[in-house]
Amino acid sequence: MAPDKKISRREFIHYSAAGLAAASAGGAIGGCSAGASWLPTRPLGATGMQVSRLAFGGGSQFLLNGNGAWETMLERAIELGVNYFDTSSSYQWDAGMSSEERFGEVLSPYRDRLFLATKFDSRDPAEAMREFDRSLQRMKTDYVDVLMIHSLVPTDDIATLERGVYAELRRLKEEGAVRFIGFSSMDSAERSREAIEQLEFDVALLAMNPTGYGGFVTEALPAARAKNVGVLAMKVMRDIVGESATPEELLRYVLSQEGVAGALVGHHGMTRLQQNSDIVRSLATDAEAEMAAAERRQLESRLAPLAGPHALCWACPGYVDGAVS
Repeated sequence: MAPDKKISRREFIHYSAAGLAAASAGGAIGGCSAGASWLPTRPLGATGMQVSRLAFGGGSQFLLNGNGAWETMLERAIELGVNYFDTSSSYQWDAGMSSEERFGEVLSPYRDRLFLATKFDSRDPAEAMREFDRSLQRMKTDYVDVLMIHSLVPTDDIATLERGVYAELRRLKEEGAVRFIGFSSMDSAERSREAIEQLEFDVALLAMNPTGYGGFVTEALPAARAKNVGVLAMKVMRDIVGESATPEELLRYVLSQEGVAGALVGHHGMTRLQQNSDIVRSLATDAEAEMAAAERRQLESRLAPLAGPHALCWACPGYVDGAVS
């Protein structure tokens, strides 16, 4: 296809889906061959997407990478086999390029081989759609694979969402501007469960780690499994990794949860990206990723004292997801 030929949104999605299928069948993306160095994948619920078990987060940790570093980090993630890249319209420095703009600068040449996800913050339908239009422009794409309502909180009313921004999500999906719809939450497992049970979401991005903070593993994840909603785990390592637990323990914990397709992690520094990809690659089979119930309980017991805003910055009142300060 000539690069300057104009195609419709639906044609664009068709060609992109074909490219993803070809890349999957050939076992390669960006010229890299499948093998020992390739990240394993899992199905993301009923979407049909096979996503890398280590997904790339475009929030605060990624934004901390300076010019000259974030470009090579995105390129390296692709080389390693990461195929799911998540961001939001609100992930941005006070001055400088937004996370979405960074994605657009580096990922657009690989668009037909990657999954792009973004989010909008507003609960006003018109404003949310303006956010989405801006997101498409920033990321230099005609559609996204997953569009999410950003950060469900206890004060969100599911019926109000259904009449408002959720209805807009459904419309965008029908029109082909997004392939799948979802939401993220790090504040309310109860509201997440209700959203999964009462509405028809395809994907949920949930805060999950052995501290047990928020109760997402016990309340929201079972509801997602029951409806085959694709789940990605976030906040897997933030404020926990180091003296409290090793990266391998934390990644293995979430990847051993039935129904979790992958761990969404933001990286500051190439060393951490490489380390985490090595760990996930070492857990290449479900058998190797399993964590015995006794081992899981021991880890949960050890990290339970960290379950709260005293230890988790993202649990503090007023925390803004994706902020860099």
